[in-house]
Amino acid sequence: MSRVVHFDINAKDPDRAIKFYETIFDWKFTKWEGPMEYWMIKTGQESEPGIDGGMSKNDELPGFETSVTVNVNSIDNVIQQIQDFGGQIIQPKMAIPGVGWFAQFRDTEGNKLGLMQDDTSAN
Repeated sequence: MSRVVHFDINAKDPDRAIKFYETIFDWKFTKWEGPMEYWMIKTGQESEPGIDGGMSKNDELPGFETSVTVNVNSIDNVIQQIQDFGGQIIQPKMAIPGVGWFAQFRDTEGNKLGLMQDDTSAN
C-alpha cells in the first residue's frame, strides 16, 4: 500500500501566502536550499495525524496546481502501471538531489498527483 506523504501548493506572492497560512492555520514555513524557489511547510506535530507539504512560487512551475504526492517503492514500475491503466505522465521522472525521484501524473479522471521514491543518492 502506498501513502500520501506530501502536498504542494503554489503562490504568486510567496510572502503573502506565507502570512495567510501562518495566520489561518499556524503553519510554519522554511525556505528550502534546493535548486528552485520552494518552502517546506510544517502543518503540525509529528505525533499528530496529518502530512506536511511545500509551496512553490508559481512562476517556477507554470501551470502548477495544488496536488498530493504518494510515496512508492518503485517509481519506474508505478509510472508503467499508470500508463497501462489509462493515466498520463505529465512530469517525467526527475531527481531531487539528496531526496529521491519525483514524477507527476493525471489519473483517468484528470486529477493531478505526484509520485516520490525515496533515494538519497538521486542526483
